[in-house]
Amino acid sequence: MAGRRVSCAAVLLIQSLSGCAAALRPGDLLPRRGQEIVVCGQLVHVGAPVVLWLDPGGYDAYRIERRFEPGIMPENPVGSQPARYGSLRRHLPPDVERQVRHSGWSVDLLARCVDQFVIHYDVCGTSRRCFQVLHDLRGLSVHFMLDVDGTIYQTLDVKERAWHAGIANDRSIGIEIAHIGAYEDMTVLNQWYARDLCGRTYIRFPQSLRPLGIRTPGFVARPARNDPVTGVVQGRRLIQYDFTDQQYRSLARLVAALHRVLPKIRLDYPRNPDGSLRTSVLSREELARYSGLLGHWHVSQRKVDPGPAFDWQRLIREARGEVARAK
Repeated sequence: MAGRRVSCAAVLLIQSLSGCAAALRPGDLLPRRGQEIVVCGQLVHVGAPVVLWLDPGGYDAYRIERRFEPGIMPENPVGSQPARYGSLRRHLPPDVERQVRHSGWSVDLLARCVDQFVIHYDVCGTSRRCFQVLHDLRGLSVHFMLDVDGTIYQTLDVKERAWHAGIANDRSIGIEIAHIGAYEDMTVLNQWYARDLCGRTYIRFPQSLRPLGIRTPGFVARPARNDPVTGVVQGRRLIQYDFTDQQYRSLARLVAALHRVLPKIRLDYPRNPDGSLRTSVLSREELARYSGLLGHWHVSQRKVDPGPAFDWQRLIREARGEVARAK
């Protein structure tokens, strides 16, 4: 595990040297620009704030001990090993598996095998609390977390098999978006959301959640739409406040970057025959044929995230716009 972190860090430093090696001396510390994710050890520009597991204050899903209780091992790790991820994606084509086992992942190999991006909400409210619950308490993992201010946290290289979406883990990359969730009534939402003197809705974080860990000083988190949204997911009528504009902006840029590097992740979502968003789980056969963006509800009958307020059309429109501008 430690070797993997050192290797990735070395790759990042080597890449930072390109074009300016003559001006540098052995032992110089090199800064990262702060808007890059890591794909198979390579830096990929996103255009949104990114905190890597290698950065100060980052969230490291490679670590075995708990993040918020250093030295404490998980009580009930998933499976027989304390790690929260798999170092080899399963059910690979035989030729790919041989190459990965012999030489490791390359971007080209990963692009052949990863074609889904699964979107979750964390029911935690902040990325700090999400990592504490996911990593420390539940023994699970996800590649990315997206905080309310639009900060993206990467916890694993996307080549790893994170434990976030059951049968979709082999082919997918996953993200947990900071959000308290969708409900059948307003009880929880009334505790988390309030209106200021101008009638604008904002997130009212409970005192028990502090420190929040939000990186933007003085940030006031507001849903993109002022009023709650009602919709049906998995046959259940649910109420939910929207995500923040900052989250949509960063998510669109992340999706665009992943699509450009891993083009089998199509910029689309599961649709009904009339073209509308599908709001129910896909069968195993449908999931096996599908490539693109997914909600957790498309993977599991028990899940309803990212909820009825999630604006799929906005995300796809903005992500496609980012890709078009990159050409």
